[in-house]
Amino acid sequence: MKTAHAQGRRVTITGTGSYLPERVLSNHDLEKMVETTDEWIYTRTGIRERRIARENEAASDMGAMAARRALEMAGVTPAEVEMIVVATVTPDMPFPSTACFVQHAIGAKRAFCFDLEAACSGFLFGLETARQFIAAGSINTALVIGSEKLSCITDWQDRSTCVLFGDGAGAVVLQPSKDGRGILGSVMGSDGALTGLLNVPGGGSRYPVSDKSLQNRLHYMKMTGNEVFKHAVRCMCEAAQQVLQKHGLTMENVDWVVPHQANIRIIRAIAERLGDSFDKFYVNLERVGNMSGASVPVAFDEAVRSGRIKHGDTVLMVAFGGGFTWGASVLEW
Repeated sequence: MKTAHAQGRRVTITGTGSYLPERVLSNHDLEKMVETTDEWIYTRTGIRERRIARENEAASDMGAMAARRALEMAGVTPAEVEMIVVATVTPDMPFPSTACFVQHAIGAKRAFCFDLEAACSGFLFGLETARQFIAAGSINTALVIGSEKLSCITDWQDRSTCVLFGDGAGAVVLQPSKDGRGILGSVMGSDGALTGLLNVPGGGSRYPVSDKSLQNRLHYMKMTGNEVFKHAVRCMCEAAQQVLQKHGLTMENVDWVVPHQANIRIIRAIAERLGDSFDKFYVNLERVGNMSGASVPVAFDEAVRSGRIKHGDTVLMVAFGGGFTWGASVLEW
């Protein structure tokens, strides 16, 4: 596990934005699609409904909407953006990058662009990557976006996974801090020995698209739920504790925790292990489900715009995803 120290210029988030598709898919809708019930889904996951993107709505379309809202809050024009990072496991295409599609959509012609893939931890990995560029003085303004159309890789015949996921996008603008507040640092980790527990096997060079891969439904998410749960709780707790310790903080200093919105039982288990009140955890899982790399930035934007996160608050973000990957970031808002 690597700890990133805030060296060079202090970097802060100057704007947040998010986008959710219009279509709502409720648990009652899922009852008509697979053998399940609203009660079963809610008691095990905490999810009531999730958003589903239109057929012609791609990750870049949602990412661009979230980006525009973040830029508006920051008072930044697209022409000022120098870097765009998109965290996604559902890119528009294998190439070019989804970030390039976002760049064109918002008119950020000066920006260099790339995608970053760390599954549900992707946004936090992207946040730290962009922070490093600004801290070093290479650039002044970056857009970090988490955008996912998980509905296109969800197996709607698998009742154990199809109840979990939703679509959406969140974005932040990063710039040098003017008042000393901002991102204090991050912790990131990975364990490639556990790749088989959560993945989409088909579509890459391991199992290219073929009649056989389609028949075997290899292009949909596969998950060993119990094992994922166990590792998710342990890794996110360790990452949270490490990043706080590195900066001389404890959970008592934290005003808000914005966790990856995977499962309400995971979030409650993390709160219990960290020994803090569940009331500090911002949770929107009930309304949006698990949006992978979009979960943290969407939740963060909602918490900021609703006034829950206030100026001067200390915020801890923490996530876990396939890979396995995990990360935590702490900031002064």
